[in-house]
Amino acid sequence: MYWQKRLEQKNPNALLEKKIQEIFDEHHGNYGYRRIHLALKAQGIKVNQKKVRRIMGKLGLKGSKFIRKSRRYNSYKGT
Repeated sequence: MYWQKRLEQKNPNALLEKKIQEIFDEHHGNYGYRRIHLALKAQGIKVNQKKVRRIMGKLGLKGSKFIRKSRRYNSYKGT
């Protein structure tokens, strides 16, 4: 019975999902979860960055332009 009631509930994050999708589309997919979190904060929406990451994962949103590159250790000092 518990799960049946849960399936009938409306999505409590529907408004937040809509806002995140709008911000992501407005910036042509350049914003990741950090920038979207800051944009929501600037709009006065107080939300944890973990929740933003979860929702972005659920919606399949991923910032495509900026990718951090890890630099391998190199002990070469030159000639």
